[in-house]
Amino acid sequence: MTGKIIIDDIQCEVIKKKIKNLYLSVHPPDGRVKIAAPLTMNDEVIRTFVISKLSWIKKQQARLEKLGREAEKEYVTGESHYFQGKAYVLNVLYTKQRQRAELINDQQINLYVREGCTKEQRRKIMLEWYRSELKKKIPELIGKWEKIIGTKVNFWGVKLMKTRWGTCNPTAKRIWVSLELAKKTPSCLEYILVHEMVHLLERYHNKRFYTYLDQFLPNWKEIKRELNRLS
Repeated sequence: MTGKIIIDDIQCEVIKKKIKNLYLSVHPPDGRVKIAAPLTMNDEVIRTFVISKLSWIKKQQARLEKLGREAEKEYVTGESHYFQGKAYVLNVLYTKQRQRAELINDQQINLYVREGCTKEQRRKIMLEWYRSELKKKIPELIGKWEKIIGTKVNFWGVKLMKTRWGTCNPTAKRIWVSLELAKKTPSCLEYILVHEMVHLLERYHNKRFYTYLDQFLPNWKEIKRELNRLS
């Protein structure tokens, strides 16, 4: 069950499901507020809880807004860009050949562009490079975890996501992962794939789901903390 409440001009997404406790979270990049509540919990109890947390919510949203401004890239030489959890220096080079990005060594990424290439065009070239690199890693990881978990993924894909690291459609056995995972460490990508594949066994984030996650990936909480730590 999904709904929305608005308190002090803050819109909150409320998802009721088979859990025992109430959870409140503020998600990057835009400070979206999400509440997970037990199926039987009264809406007024949820509203009262959110009101008690308004100060904390606004603080988190302000922090994310500041980080968003700081993180905006110009795609120029000397800029720092993350790949697989490590910062690299970007070199912008002009070419008459194919526009592309390449990892040169353990410190630098070369971005080859046409003269007059705009910031948005440079961004798209970088995103396609990230997408290509991510897609090289995913098939092997899915094959590995299909054997361990005992499930089968019918389709997987990579796309830009504003508020999620991954999604799963258990009925279609379809998984999407966030393009932003190319910037995170390989263990973060693996954790998200395992997380979404466990949804093929259990649709909801309930005790059964987390029991599976503990069984298959005992250090998942540590990886999740790393994943949610913004660059």
